[in-house]
Amino acid sequence: MGHVRLLLDTHCWLWLKLDPTRLPSPLRRRLSGDPATLALSAASVLEIAIKHAAGKLKLEGTPADLVDGLLDDGVSALPIAAAHALQVGRLPTLHRDPFDRLLVAQAIIEGLTVVSADPRVLAYDVRKIDARK
Repeated sequence: MGHVRLLLDTHCWLWLKLDPTRLPSPLRRRLSGDPATLALSAASVLEIAIKHAAGKLKLEGTPADLVDGLLDDGVSALPIAAAHALQVGRLPTLHRDPFDRLLVAQAIIEGLTVVSADPRVLAYDVRKIDARK
């Protein structure tokens, strides 16, 4: 098992599981290679659950099915800690989305690399991989 290093933005999880061709093939291979190196934030789980409940996200099954499948594959769950929430308040307001700001804060606190295609997330001073390339 590898050491957790990558924190995927919610849309990257959805692309990886529902439409992998949206990710560049070198990145797709890297993300599929060793699930133990990937972290699934509780913030992404919350975002998926909210969007699904609001009818803005169509899934084959339920959000729980998606999350359980990721965790069963060996992806690490990353809970939201008080330190993460406090770090959000220290971030510059480059992005207004609370889920994305929380992911950036978690990456900073946990020493993870964010994987995102969102230019506003990628604008933060955090280790990152641009999922558009």
